[in-house]
Amino acid sequence: MIQGVEFNRLMLEMRAMQTEAMARQKPVAQPAEAPVVKGPSFSELLGQAVNKVNDVQQSANQLATAFEMGESGVDLTDVMIASQKASVSFQGMTQVRNKLVQAYQDIMQMPV
Repeated sequence: MIQGVEFNRLMLEMRAMQTEAMARQKPVAQPAEAPVVKGPSFSELLGQAVNKVNDVQQSANQLATAFEMGESGVDLTDVMIASQKASVSFQGMTQVRNKLVQAYQDIMQMPV
């Protein structure tokens, strides 16, 4: 029984200390609004992606032309790898375009 009384007294003292500590703390000012971080727009990101695909294709074409002309330092494996990178990036961009067109068509078919 004495242990229960001491436990209750200890809990009351801890709560009193907690209340006192909370009263001493300065109130935290609530921010009016979180700062809005302006990132690039979707059209900018899409344009950058298209330009990157174009750059990869141009680079692959230049490498292939250099190999065909017999320039030194241009290896067939490098040409093939660049060609495959260009092909994969173009296929990826085509899939993104297809998904965008499908999303547009789905939105246009929604009843208003």
